Amino acid sequence: MSSPVVTVDAGGTLRDAVGEMLDRRVGSVVVVDAGPVGIVTRTDALRETYRGDGSLSALPVTRAMSRDLATTTEKASVTSALEEMKRHGVKRLPVRDGIELVGTVTVTDVARHQPQTVDEVRRHLSGSGD
Repeated sequence: MSSPVVTVDAGGTLRDAVGEMLDRRVGSVVVVDAGPVGIVTRTDALRETYRGDGSLSALPVTRAMSRDLATTTEKASVTSALEEMKRHGVKRLPVRDGIELVGTVTVTDVARHQPQTVDEVRRHLSGSGD
């Protein structure tokens, strides 16, 4: 996982979110308002900018964020995190320790650090057992 979690306030703009992604060299930011309420990815930012046909500064971050925020815990196995990603159709999960956000894990993180786990999960999810 990458740590710390890059966040943006729910009252912010899409410009704030994109600025954080660029400054911190990450592909997403978690939107917070007394806790995590959503996530904005690069794709979300591009999609909303295109649809909104306006300035990033004029678009509220909450308009672009995905509200169904899937998370995992720092004690969860890599396999469990990957299954959660598949279940929700996402490529990144914020990682919690209780209610505190402590990091983000991505498919790329797993592939880079544990390529054998990716192969194992592929076999498990496909049901082949090979």
